[in-house]
Amino acid sequence: MKIPKPIEKLIENFEKLPGIGPKTAQRLTFYLLHNPQTELDNFAQALTSLKTDTKICSVCKGVDVIDPCGICANSARNKAVICVVESPLDAMAIEKTGYRGLYHVLHGVINPLQNIGPDEIYIDDLIRRLENSANVCEVIIAVNPTMEGETTAFYIAKLIGQIKNIKVTRIGRGLPTGASLEYADEVTLGRAMEGRTEM
Repeated sequence: MKIPKPIEKLIENFEKLPGIGPKTAQRLTFYLLHNPQTELDNFAQALTSLKTDTKICSVCKGVDVIDPCGICANSARNKAVICVVESPLDAMAIEKTGYRGLYHVLHGVINPLQNIGPDEIYIDDLIRRLENSANVCEVIIAVNPTMEGETTAFYIAKLIGQIKNIKVTRIGRGLPTGASLEYADEVTLGRAMEGRTEM
């Protein structure tokens, strides 16, 4: 039996998503096929507004509907501390721990095997931000404890050491090597933040 073109096209698009294989893509497509049209319209509108209604913050590179984002614009935040994370999901996870400083989102890590160097992520923006700020006393590097994350952390620490007298810390090892911040529970992340060490 030949799969109709609209179904085949949606399956192919689902397969492009991380963690979605052919079988899951088929299940999702046929699940949506049996939903009422109004729900599909709402889903399509949510996908469309994902890009059109969100902005990358010009300060921290986080994602919000305003620029600068709500965290950067909040005068009650501790402007002396910046927590550097890989993705907006990691910032959301750390936010649940009660951390009340600022963030800087890299949108990735240095990964030569995937042709991702320091210029492909927001490291230069972080360094410029630190050079232009007299308030920052500490930078917490909270990237995932992978080989690429460690490489990125040491690279950033070296750059910061060359420009300013800023304390550079790394979150504690409450997270197992190879783990992802977005899946860690609040207690583990909270302990990792408290147990951060100077680099």
